[in-house]
Amino acid sequence: MEDFDITQAGQWPRLNSLAAGIADTNFRELPGPERAARYRLEAAGLYLDYSRNLVTDEVMGLLAELAESSPLAAHREAMFSGEAINTSEERPVLHTALRAAPGNLQADGLGELAGKIEAQKNRIREVSERIRAGEWLGHTGKPVCDIVNLGIGGSDLGPKLACEALKEFAHERLRCHFVSNVDGEAIRSTLRGLDPETTLVIVSSKTFTTQETLLNARTAATWFQESFQDRPGMENPYASPHFIAVTAAPAKAMQAGIPQDRILLFDEWVGGRYSLWSSIGLSIAISVGYDNFTRMLEGARQMDRHFRTAPAAENMPVVLALLGLWYVNFLAAESHAVIPYCERLAQLPSYLQQLDMESNGKSVTASGESVAHATGPIVWGLAGTNGQHSFFQLLHQGTHLVPVDFIGIVEDKLSSPEHHRVLLANMIAQSAALMEGRQNEDLPPWRNYPGNRPSNVLLLDRLTPETFGALIALYEHKVFVQGSLWSINSFDQWGVELGKKLARRLLDESDGRDALDAGAQALLDRIHRRSSG
Repeated sequence: MEDFDITQAGQWPRLNSLAAGIADTNFRELPGPERAARYRLEAAGLYLDYSRNLVTDEVMGLLAELAESSPLAAHREAMFSGEAINTSEERPVLHTALRAAPGNLQADGLGELAGKIEAQKNRIREVSERIRAGEWLGHTGKPVCDIVNLGIGGSDLGPKLACEALKEFAHERLRCHFVSNVDGEAIRSTLRGLDPETTLVIVSSKTFTTQETLLNARTAATWFQESFQDRPGMENPYASPHFIAVTAAPAKAMQAGIPQDRILLFDEWVGGRYSLWSSIGLSIAISVGYDNFTRMLEGARQMDRHFRTAPAAENMPVVLALLGLWYVNFLAAESHAVIPYCERLAQLPSYLQQLDMESNGKSVTASGESVAHATGPIVWGLAGTNGQHSFFQLLHQGTHLVPVDFIGIVEDKLSSPEHHRVLLANMIAQSAALMEGRQNEDLPPWRNYPGNRPSNVLLLDRLTPETFGALIALYEHKVFVQGSLWSINSFDQWGVELGKKLARRLLDESDGRDALDAGAQALLDRIHRRSSG
């Protein structure tokens, strides 16, 4: 598909003009109840209040018109129908197929995938149910109870977030651990507290060449060997029942020694940051059960359905995307904060950092042309109320415009009524304070708040597998919409390759230094002197 130059859209000049007058608009004085009633949406168990944004009815109408006049609808259908919209890698983008009903796959012309996806799901069910039933036995015949997921990026962030978010549904006997960093202390401190007889390691790597993951796997294999040195049959720990591989490259996993019947597959068209719906989500199914895993898929499917069918002005992912685009392209916002007022969603900002910044942190279009406008923002955040005591000062009184997404859970069975009432009161108060501000001439300037600071509030009645799945799919589609409107490929990540390549050359002492600048070589010299002296 040809690039869409958003700056040439008919709505762009008027939006620019309206943006220039935003600073003079006092949003505190806009009609409250009517605005709150208009600026809200419900979909797939989620409730969005976007009434505290720096927008008027005219702005929202023009943004919706812009979306409808763009190729967004065609791009959306191209994704769901399996066209190769990841143009740089010539791949389709079909994470939505992993959670689609088989009949929907047939309707989208993807019927041939239904059997493969079902087979992969059956393997997730089979393995997770054996482990949960105590039937997966280690080298000494004891049931495994500690699951260590080795992965990085999407092979770590999604499963780790889901297991923590859905801990209300977790198996009482099983514990899931996640190791991603190549820092040796991460894997060693995790293994230090575990019993090798009852530990299972899942090596999660799409290519099965990921440096960090494979090094951590080798460290785990050595740990098993040393632990079982007095017992025969542990010459190759990878061949033992203590290792499972999840990969799109089974041949490489088998080369390492992992038997074929302990390899779970997923396809090349599953991007890492969209992979928790695939076999990469094995640890989720182990922790909360396969039935709850499928409930998570169902929640995402409901959001998919809403995204495909709702008009732009009533489409929750589209509205969030358009609001973000408004701040980035017209009001010069460079970052976006995500503040979940739920400790179980504390990992959500990290997850969304990868989802958003790896997808839309691009400076060229899908066809390779330089973009003529800003693209993806810096995404960051922290769980509330912790963030109030670290960076909310900047949100309220700083010089940067930072739109905020507040996320709250109406009813939380894992909290107490008093704790939860205080938590939600703080969330609502912060959103209101950012917009309302406070101006009092009797107070010194440093005690006044300018207000007009935008935020959204997303509410989930409860944090269930369905609402969690819908929440993740909501942000996936928001990112997709923005990528489409900016004409960038949201599904590759070439920016991560150069640093990895240089690191590999450095580890090959024969020619690594020559690729570096003088400053980097000086750093290497100091490290060498200080570590060997």
